[in-house]
Amino acid sequence: MATAAAQDGSQDDGRDLTGRARIRNAGLHLFAANGFAGTPLRSIAAEAGVAIGLISHHFGSKDGLREAVESWIIDLFDTAIDTADQQSADPVADAAGRDAAVARMLEDHPLVVDYLRRELLDSPDDRPLLTRLTALTRQSVDSMRATGLASTDRDRVEQVVTVMVRQLGKLFLQPLIDQIVDSFPAEERPAASPELSVEVSSAHR
Repeated sequence: MATAAAQDGSQDDGRDLTGRARIRNAGLHLFAANGFAGTPLRSIAAEAGVAIGLISHHFGSKDGLREAVESWIIDLFDTAIDTADQQSADPVADAAGRDAAVARMLEDHPLVVDYLRRELLDSPDDRPLLTRLTALTRQSVDSMRATGLASTDRDRVEQVVTVMVRQLGKLFLQPLIDQIVDSFPAEERPAASPELSVEVSSAHR
């Protein structure tokens, strides 16, 4: 099995990782693969190549490690939006620019995609990551509303939902499309699997 660093080589730019970063990457990989409850600390320590006590030293507990993993993911989304803003001629990037930046970030971090799929779909009763992503998206929408790049006449909650479904919907549903295509005999499959395009319709027209 490949390690987290090998599967998500863009993390830490391929340089030698600190023990803390190796543990975080191992946690990201194993939580995505096996779920939080299904990942013992000894497995994380083994993948990271550290003594198990180093996890408690850096993160306090397995819950603390999950918090660190999710904070890092939030930072990736935030950095993607900031990058789009810096490349925009306007004070902030428009929705298309920010969506594209987030898409590039997710493409560069496949383990983050795997983690998001498991965490947001398999943990219906306890989803702090979703709450944090929603708060970040709300800030993004508010900045676009303040600069005239998003309508202030539309419902703010609806705008946040629209952005999140655009950015995450394909991430969750594309695997279903791929599985449907794969269920056909090889000779009947298209050369390229159809790609999902996600849109959200307003409830108020």
